[in-house]
Amino acid sequence: MVGVSDWQTSGHPSRAAAGPVGRPLLSLTLAALMDDVHAHSGAVYLLTPGEPVLEMAVMAGLPRAFAAPWERVGLSAPIPMAEAARHRRFVWVGGEEEMARRYPRISVVLPYPFALAALPVATDRATYGAVFVTWPGAHPAELSDWERDHLTAACDRLAIRLERAYESGHQVRAEPDLLAPAPMTSVAGALGTVEAARMVARLPYGLCALDLRGRITFANAAASELLGLPVSALLGTQLWASVSWLNDPVYEDRYRAALLSQQATSFVAMRPPADWLSFRLHPSTNGLSLRITRARAVARESRAAFQHAETGTRLVTISQVLSLAGTLTEAVGVEDVVQLVADEIAPAVGSQGLVMLGSEAGRLHVLGHRGYPNPQAVERFDGIPLTDRTPGTHALRSGLPAFFESRRELSHLYPDLSLSADDLAAWAFLPLIASGRPVGTCVLAYAEPHPFPADERAVLTSLSGLVAQALDRARLYDAKHRLAHGLQAALLPHSLPALPGIEAAARYLPATRGMEIGGDFYDLVPTGREAAAVIGDVQGHNVTAAGLMGQMRTAVRAYTTVGQSPGEVMSSTNRLLIDLGTELFASCVYLRLDPAHGQLVMSRAGHPPPLLRRPDGKVRVLDLAGGPLLGIDAAAGYPTTDVALPPGSLLALYTDGLIESPGIDIEDALAGVAERLGEIGDRPLDEVADSLVQHSGTAEQRMDDVALLLLRARAD
Repeated sequence: MVGVSDWQTSGHPSRAAAGPVGRPLLSLTLAALMDDVHAHSGAVYLLTPGEPVLEMAVMAGLPRAFAAPWERVGLSAPIPMAEAARHRRFVWVGGEEEMARRYPRISVVLPYPFALAALPVATDRATYGAVFVTWPGAHPAELSDWERDHLTAACDRLAIRLERAYESGHQVRAEPDLLAPAPMTSVAGALGTVEAARMVARLPYGLCALDLRGRITFANAAASELLGLPVSALLGTQLWASVSWLNDPVYEDRYRAALLSQQATSFVAMRPPADWLSFRLHPSTNGLSLRITRARAVARESRAAFQHAETGTRLVTISQVLSLAGTLTEAVGVEDVVQLVADEIAPAVGSQGLVMLGSEAGRLHVLGHRGYPNPQAVERFDGIPLTDRTPGTHALRSGLPAFFESRRELSHLYPDLSLSADDLAAWAFLPLIASGRPVGTCVLAYAEPHPFPADERAVLTSLSGLVAQALDRARLYDAKHRLAHGLQAALLPHSLPALPGIEAAARYLPATRGMEIGGDFYDLVPTGREAAAVIGDVQGHNVTAAGLMGQMRTAVRAYTTVGQSPGEVMSSTNRLLIDLGTELFASCVYLRLDPAHGQLVMSRAGHPPPLLRRPDGKVRVLDLAGGPLLGIDAAAGYPTTDVALPPGSLLALYTDGLIESPGIDIEDALAGVAERLGEIGDRPLDEVADSLVQHSGTAEQRMDDVALLLLRARAD
């Protein structure tokens, strides 16, 4: 292992170049540290040579599977071990609610009551890794000075030993975890005496002993009878693996909860076809004892949902939480987040009502709601100043969730809050904090009084962190979306001028990828008895391309106004792009139109050729003379072509987004647009424009912007 300072390798020898340390340095240090402070579990991480990555070198007290998602973590990861190493400071998390608020990634996977301390393993010269230790949920919320001092001193000593080992050329390797499972044995061997074995055999309920990995090391006859399997088939197996009707993550979750929290947990399960059994787990630091009895009365609908032993309320399981977290990553806009929370999260936690509030300009605003038949019941949330004393504002200001089991409890704490007949009966106000910034409040409402046990509060708090991240991303997307559309609308004509003898229609559709903003543009400019039209495409789909497009459109208008010919307009615009030094290119078609004489003078710069539908309905591709793309060669010339436009003719100017589709040859696509134009060219011009852009492909398939300008000659 190499010491690291500022995440760069120091001058110490690398791990591969040194010999191994003779004694299990990490294991012995971790065991002594945990024993000193009476910790339940812990692990030592070492920095990977040349990488900003922490790797678990040894774990003690619990199976490594508990920390599997964090066996290898980046220093930038939002978890306590990485934070301790990154900032070289002590990190303390005093319980499940604090864990859910500060580190939702951990709380989502381990929504159990436990406390955690993480410390850097570092000297003044380098950082070598990090250590974490945990205590059961009964540990005080504050760490004592004595515990803090012992932990800090132990990590400092370990850092000095690692530094000396590296300086002397020794290699520090990962070591075996400190987890010794209880040996499988007979009843007499497990309990010490034959008489004790006889006593256990006479008990009317089932007894099993489980090691730290959840494997059965002892089972009495009553347990065998209740589970429906012989003792020989149970020994050495995990209960949820050997008993088919217990093969559900819910039941493994109870084992994990008991072992990590060191608190007794229980659940009920149905043995087919209709026998309900009660299971109670009593943990210790070397395993668990399980008692199995027949349940007296269980509601049939509880079969599919986890039940708290004391309250009977529903709790989201680990598998559900991970699924919900994955679902939130699919949200794009704010409405998507509201919809996903309403469709996925609210039903999973038994909530019947939802209000999503966003924080902006010192006030709360309703972003969306579900489950309230009367919208007026939700309107009172809108526009509330964050300084007002309400559950939603207090939760957001403090960063702490608020749970109210009944209307009476809410009214007692907030007597000025008016409740109507349409209000529900219990509420969870969850602050939405993203990267330390308050973004809103999620209000979950329940139709009946609803108790919120500690583990359910932890899960809801964890989910609020995930919802906050999704909402923050969605609001950024929506703001960017509005910016893109606003900028594009400002740069394109708001309307087309009315011209004698000419009908005009235009359409613009952004690409469906990126910022939904691009460099496609069009314009129609009256010039006395004549008119000028232009369509172009600046390279790129970003603000730079859009800004350059705006400059081009303004320049073309200016050159047109001073009376330049089509070829001169193209040459002037070409030199402008080169002078701007943007290194972006543009294609363009420019034309001067004389409606009275039905004549066009056109010039082209690397742009797709226009389509002309003649009065007889036939369509031809105009093979115009032209020059290279604008912005390449300052000396380039742009010749012109005269085209007749008799009454009834229809000219279609477009950008390449209209004819480019994945997997379709561009010539075939152009022929398809021409055929469509021939079929519908006699219809009203707006209808023709809509049909052509729809014919170009669905929104999901559109890889590029689409601009379309249609000009139809008519006899006035």
